[in-house]
Amino acid sequence: MNVEYTGRQYEITPAVRKQVEHGLGKLEKLFGSSFDSHVILTLEKHRHIAEISIKIRNHPIVGIAEATEMSAAVSEALEKIDRQAIKYKSRWRTKKRQPRKKQWAKPAAADAKNVAVGKTAATAVPVVVHAFPPVARFTEAHVVKSADSVAMRPMTLEEAVKECEFRDRDVFVFRDPEGRVKVLHRTKDGKMELIEAP
Repeated sequence: MNVEYTGRQYEITPAVRKQVEHGLGKLEKLFGSSFDSHVILTLEKHRHIAEISIKIRNHPIVGIAEATEMSAAVSEALEKIDRQAIKYKSRWRTKKRQPRKKQWAKPAAADAKNVAVGKTAATAVPVVVHAFPPVARFTEAHVVKSADSVAMRPMTLEEAVKECEFRDRDVFVFRDPEGRVKVLHRTKDGKMELIEAP
């Protein structure tokens, strides 16, 4: 790991240098030591600004933070870089890759066949028939947390239906007065379906 420091109106102390190197050391677990980083520490009046940028496989990750103390600004910038690095690494891992033989075996135009359709050769019309891939691709589910779909107090079934309609939700989770968990689900035809948890 190669770290380059730049101080603008700020003298870089060994404590800040140690904090930066410790934070970037965590990223070595994700990417190894094959990335370069540049740290710019700026002091403008009472604002301490830390800008940390790393470059991984020609992909820059930048974290900029501002605080009243330089150590706080550095830690906030390192947190931003850490979040971006984890996101980059997970996106890089989930890419679907084709094996080399399959990828270069035949061009994309070979998936289509030319066929003539008609009763006679004079009335035949050329038709292109495409072959579908043998494996269907599907996307990963996106999870969105919603506090609007959960009732915080026990309620009767009628109250839950009204609340679900009011909040305009397809799924609504609530507890009945006895404390049992129940789920209201709106089907595609618009009917409400009650699911009772054991």
